[in-house]
Amino acid sequence: QVQLVESGGGLVQVGGSLRLSCAASGITFSMHDFGWYRQAPGKQRELVAGISSGGRINYDDSVKGRSTISRDNAKNTVHLAMNSLKPEDTAVYYCNARYSDRRSGADFVYWGQGTQVTVSS
Repeated sequence: QVQLVESGGGLVQVGGSLRLSCAASGITFSMHDFGWYRQAPGKQRELVAGISSGGRINYDDSVKGRSTISRDNAKNTVHLAMNSLKPEDTAVYYCNARYSDRRSGADFVYWGQGTQVTVSS
């Protein structure tokens, strides 16, 4: 059974920092691409940062320069460190894992339950 368990969310003041973690089980971790998404009330879920199985990284412009995504293949975990937090960073943050089977063309996508991040002024 695949499980993605997020942790590290909470209430943070404007300008503060936090580090989200995603612990994965039930998958071959090193073969999966991972992403952190967020969804604010009334808005669509959006990609915040991604890291491929090969270590390629991308960030949404809204967090670029103040966020760092990383992965630890030995510990089956993915982290998202964010600083200089703003009220608009308030959202539920979700961990996503994806594997594309080149032979079959099938995509395997998994989601965590999410962790709430609230940035207060």
